[in-house]
Amino acid sequence: MIAVFIRIGLRYGAGVLVARGLLGADDAAAFSSDPDIQAGLEIAAGLAIASVTETWHWLARQSGWEH
Repeated sequence: MIAVFIRIGLRYGAGVLVARGLLGADDAAAFSSDPDIQAGLEIAAGLAIASVTETWHWLARQSGWEH
């Protein structure tokens, strides 16, 4: 059961890292006056990506696509 929680945690962590990669140096410079806004956007984008991933995985399991 712990492996399930680890997998989910890693997916959300990966989503946050991808979100950090989506905000490049040019975008980060635009938010440099308020780092709290940048951090909030990174977290929100990461959680959105992770949520889509989890939903896709759930749909795959429900539809029998998972191997």
